[in-house]
Amino acid sequence: MNDNADSTSENSEKVLYESHPSMFRNQPVWFVITVLLCLVGVGLVVFAIWFFKCKGTTLTVTEDRTRLRKGLLSKSITEVWHQDIRNVQLDQTFFQRVLDVGSIGISSAGQGGLEIFVTGIPQPDHVKQLIDQYRRRD
Repeated sequence: MNDNADSTSENSEKVLYESHPSMFRNQPVWFVITVLLCLVGVGLVVFAIWFFKCKGTTLTVTEDRTRLRKGLLSKSITEVWHQDIRNVQLDQTFFQRVLDVGSIGISSAGQGGLEIFVTGIPQPDHVKQLIDQYRRRD
């Protein structure tokens, strides 16, 4: 996780939070099973696909917007400006709360559903607090 408030994005916005979904903390049982299957060679493909899917997904919160970027070879970017955010959802199971990961969903006034939804994000409470803080500043 890169939680560096001194980083800047391409538009000189201050990056407040940037992270990829966590593999182990989000799915600890599946992670252990996959690692054990890697020992016999069967889990290598599953682990590699899962790893690159997580590394290819980045949630970034700046002072002005929240951005979800997906893909390593292809690319999909969804952005929601904080001034337009209508709802921020945070979902965590009991074990996700213990391991400090969860799901974040964001909807804006311009759309009928969730525009950004990502699971396995570290420190979801912190992410929600940042978004709430910056959407109320105007």
